[in-house]
Amino acid sequence: MFDTKTGEPHMSKVEVEGNALLRMEKEFISMRSYLEQIISLQKEMMQRLDREEKAPEEADNGSSGLSVAVLLRLPDHLRKTMVALSKLVEGRADEVASITGRARAIESGYLNQLVRLGYVKKIRKKHQIYFAIDGEA
Repeated sequence: MFDTKTGEPHMSKVEVEGNALLRMEKEFISMRSYLEQIISLQKEMMQRLDREEKAPEEADNGSSGLSVAVLLRLPDHLRKTMVALSKLVEGRADEVASITGRARAIESGYLNQLVRLGYVKKIRKKHQIYFAIDGEA
């Protein structure tokens, strides 16, 4: 049987619905494939991000225990003090000041701020106060 207006074969309602279901099934399979690809790419990106986030924490600045992540959390003035102290490993405020080029009193204040923040520990040797980077920070 042919449609008199279009000249195409006439299909029953069941055949039309069956064809529509087949087309929908093919589209569903195609969409499922795309979704699986997207999920795979997202997992890969998450693994990369995890590795990149862990890398700065594991990066070590010499044997002093000073990590890049710690330095990035500090304001510039305290960062300069931390870097100077890491070169000394353990030192007095005047020794840190000679490296940074700032006054001893300024460095003493900055070192005490770092002690309060938990990044530096204070060591008393007789009448001298020494500062060292706290390895647990």
